[in-house]
Amino acid sequence: MSGQAVVIGASGGIGRALVRCLVESDRFDHVHALARRQIEIEGAEAGYIDLDDEESIARAASVIGPEIGCLIVASGLLHGPGMKPERSLGDLNAEQLTRIFATNTIGPALVLKHFAPMTAKDRRVTIALLSARVGSISDNRLGGWYGYRASKTALNMIVKCAAIELARSRPQAICVALHPGTVDTKLSKPFQRGVPPHKLFTAAYSAECLTATLDRLDQSASGQCFAWDGSLIAR
Repeated sequence: MSGQAVVIGASGGIGRALVRCLVESDRFDHVHALARRQIEIEGAEAGYIDLDDEESIARAASVIGPEIGCLIVASGLLHGPGMKPERSLGDLNAEQLTRIFATNTIGPALVLKHFAPMTAKDRRVTIALLSARVGSISDNRLGGWYGYRASKTALNMIVKCAAIELARSRPQAICVALHPGTVDTKLSKPFQRGVPPHKLFTAAYSAECLTATLDRLDQSASGQCFAWDGSLIAR
């Protein structure tokens, strides 16, 4: 074993499953499970982070320290109390857009700001931020979901820029966006009607696929977005 693995957003369904996968892989000296809510996952070290608070992000990075070999950001916001995906331009409002971008784009970008310098320089490092297929501009044929789509598109650009920068100091780093598929979690629960059973994944299955995809990627993949099955998603 060597180095540390970090999952941010570990209290969510996919986040928890990713932590378990990394613990079971037995590849890291420490697996850190960071979230706003206190959690207990066997084999992992729980910690606090609030993606809406940059000081919290910086503090979490400094506590964990250097030699991070795997960093995964599994946070995401699609709906919540008083908010649901916009179906038309008339549904747009500044408060909801601000909330969505804060969670899906700004928070993960600030994680990269503070955690990327803590990644190992002399060996393979994987950095993955959970995105979504609906963030693809070229694949958008239905419209709607303005804030969620746009925030994930913006996240994909953050990943691309970070990948270019990281390659200068960490040539073995792989920084990608990942689409987990439609997973049976709170985020997708209101939108599962019509999803074929074989395309509605458990969190455990999605996490296994995502970690397997990360293991298969090399440096040429850095900056791109991949689905749970390893297929490339067009921008």
